[in-house]
Parts: sequence; C-alpha cells; structure tokens
Amino acid sequence: AETCRATLHLDQVRLIPAGTPPHKTDASVSEGSHRAQMLRLAVSGYPEFVVDTRELHRSGPSYTVDTLRELREQFRDSKLFFLMGADSLRDFSTWRSPERITELATVVGVNRPGLPEVDSDQLAKWLPNGLAERVILLQMPGTNISASAIRRRVSQQHSIRFLTPKAVEAYIEHHRLYRS
Repeated sequence: AETCRATLHLDQVRLIPAGTPPHKTDASVSEGSHRAQMLRLAVSGYPEFVVDTRELHRSGPSYTVDTLRELREQFRDSKLFFLMGADSLRDFSTWRSPERITELATVVGVNRPGLPEVDSDQLAKWLPNGLAERVILLQMPGTNISASAIRRRVSQQHSIRFLTPKAVEAYIEHHRLYRS
C-alpha cells in the first residue's frame, strides 16, 4: 500500500476489509472484526492509512461497485483509485458492474512478488471491451508474503515473526486465529 501511495502521490489510502466477499468461500478467512483490528494495528502511527469498516456493516455479499459509489459520494472532489492484486484482474470482468467500477475509480493492478507478473498483453486477454485500457499496472517491491501464506504458516504452527507487524502477530496469537 505504501508503494502505491508514494507512486500515485495519494494523500490517503483507505484499507477496506471485505464484509462478505461474493467470490470467497474459504473458511480460513477470519471474522471481519479481527481483520479490521489487525489492519488498525498494522497502520497505527501512519495517519495516511485509514481503516474503513463500511463493508463489515453490510448484510449479504459486499460488492466493490457499491463501496466505490459510497466513496464517490463521500469524496466528491477527489480522484479515487481502487488498488487490487494484478492476479485478481483475471476475474475482474466477472465482478458486478466492472465498467462502472472503472468509471468510479482508476483501477490499479499491483504485481506482487512471488506471483507471475501481469503485463498489458495479459490484461488485454483477460479484460474485454476496452476494460484493460482503464487499468494501471504497478510493480510491488518487497517480500514475497500474502495473507493466505501467513494464515497457512500459523495453522502449521510456523513463525510469522518479521512477516507482519509485531502487534498483529500478538493479536493473532492472543485470539488464536487460523488454528486448525
């Protein structure tokens, strides 16, 4: 998120934990309140990062287009960017109202370490009808770690020291998250 903030010259990055993502059925995804608290701990002391829990208060599936409509209403005069893993763009055309999403915000696909890099040619294959032209691709430096890898390490009783902020590690341990 910091790379995106700096590269795109963003004043603020809103971290929005998904309420009930319509595309995920993974039972290992932790309760929304835990995910929100871990985000708060991770960005504590960094005022340019704001944890926004609006999706956690919705009933039923949570759709990106609805969140972006709310954000557009709230931040009428601001340019909005929607940051997502570039690998997730493979399914973007199946999301609810992908065209409207690209109208409400500039979609930024972030190439993450350890995953195959998505380039503009790949994007054009995945996203029909000119959607690919509305997406910016960024390369993310840093460690090859993901939330699913952290959950897996915890469930296998392996250390996550230095992979996540110490406060988040303590929170996971205290609440016994991701234990099999």
